[in-house]
Parts: sequence; structure tokens; C-alpha cells
Amino acid sequence: MSLTPIGEPRQKITTATLRDKKLRHEPITCLTAYDYASARLVDEAGIDIILVGDSLAMTMLGYENTLSVTVDEMLHHTRAARRGVKHGMLIADMPYGSYHVSTDEAVRNAARFVKEGGAEAVKMEGGEKRSDLIRRVIDAEIPVAGHIGLTPQSVNVMGGYKVQGKSLSAIEQLMKDAVALDRAGVACIYLEGIPREVGAMITAEVETPTIGIGAGPECDGQVLVFHDILNLTFGPAAKFVRRYEDVGAVISNAVQAFRADVISHQYPSDAESYHLPKDTQAALDTVLDRKRSMRR
Repeated sequence: MSLTPIGEPRQKITTATLRDKKLRHEPITCLTAYDYASARLVDEAGIDIILVGDSLAMTMLGYENTLSVTVDEMLHHTRAARRGVKHGMLIADMPYGSYHVSTDEAVRNAARFVKEGGAEAVKMEGGEKRSDLIRRVIDAEIPVAGHIGLTPQSVNVMGGYKVQGKSLSAIEQLMKDAVALDRAGVACIYLEGIPREVGAMITAEVETPTIGIGAGPECDGQVLVFHDILNLTFGPAAKFVRRYEDVGAVISNAVQAFRADVISHQYPSDAESYHLPKDTQAALDTVLDRKRSMRR
């Protein structure tokens, strides 16, 4: 396995790159990003896929779940992320309702993410039942990433965020879903919230690269939410989340320190202030002295 050292020239990641990585058993890296700054940082760190996930509904917009975010909101964030990505592959989530009504509407909305958002692929939840629709989107020259297992847009049907694929019948259906997406020609398949053993089975069964989030280390790649790895979220984290830095605490401490400095008149200091040129100050002093003398 070869890794490109950070700082060296990188090749653009494409759907073909992902396939090659699976064949070479080279892990695929993926993180979410929702704006220019986060997308640029993630891209420059060498991440393969930048995912503008509908998780921004919670992390950026404060919604209770992913169901409320709209196409226009997703496009806004996709455009922002696009400006920060040069090397990674930019994938945008299609939000709930944007591909559920009709095939024609799904294609139109997917095209908007490519034309208006600059996405290089769109992600759609669902397996076997969505395979025909996904084929139609791919036929429109739009790469699609599949997503099966725990699909957050189906949270009400599933009765909550529960691990999927724990029974033999559920495993069988997940395998059918994965094979259907594989045959449809998706660029990659996101596997979320399933037992490690099932993630390994699916990864071995399909030619399409699999990207896991709570699906075990045997997947071809892994994805986590940007805000989760930095502890920029509120409340408990899922079992599969690993905190790499406590940026939330760093931000909170910085904000509190700023507030304290302002209240105590320690900010801004003289060194952090601009000053008049000496000749201008002298002229101003003369004017002010003249005005003061006139008041006497």
C-alpha cells in the first residue's frame, strides 16, 4: 500500500480512483465538510472524498434530524464546499424528498447538484428498491453513491437510529441491496450502522468500493462527520465515533477569554490599535488646541 505524503502533489480523485483503491486494497478516506473553510482543510489534509452530508441539518442548521433540510440549503453548502476542494472527490447528499416523488424529479435535482453545486456525485439512500431510479440518474451522466444499512432519512420507519442487519433475513436483504447497487453501477456504497461481520461480507461480495460508518474495519474505506471527530457537537456520540481533538472546548475557552478581556478593558491593547501618522497627529493637536482656546 502506498500513501501520498501530505504536501506532495496529489492526483484528482475520481470514481475510477476509488475503484483502483479497492483493487489495490488501499483504504479510502472520507470526511464530511459543509463550507469553504472545513472543505479546504479536509481536502488539504489529503482526504479522498469530501461529503457534503445531509447531517449538516443538525451540525450546521440545528434541525432535529436530516429530514428537514431542503435542496436549496444543501446546494448552498455544496457550493461553499466546492470552492475549498481541489483534489478530493466532492459528493453531495440528496436530501429527503428530493428523489422520492418521481424519477424525473430525482434526475432534475441530481443535475442541480452537479450544475449549480459543483458536486461530482450525489448520494442517495436505499438499495434494491432504488436501483432502477439510480440507474436512471447514472444514465443522465451523474455518478451516484449508494447508502444502505442505517439510513437516517428512514429514521421514522426504522423507529429510531438502530443498528441494522442483525437477523438472517435482514442480512439477506442488505446483501440484495448491495448487489443491486453494485449492478446499477454506483461509484461507492456507504454502509452505516451494521455489524462488522455484515460489512465484511458485503465488501467481499461487491466490486464497488464500500465506505463504512459504524460498519467495521473490513470496509474499503471509512467516513466520519467532521464535527464528530472534533467534538463540535452537543450530546452523546455514536459508538463508532472517535474524537481526535476537543475543538469544542478550545472554541469555548477562546470565546470566554475574549469576553473577559473586553469586560476588563484588556482588549484591544495599544499594540492592537491603529495610530495616526505623527504629522497628522500634530496637525490635529493644533486644531484641537485652537478650539479649546476659543472656548475659554
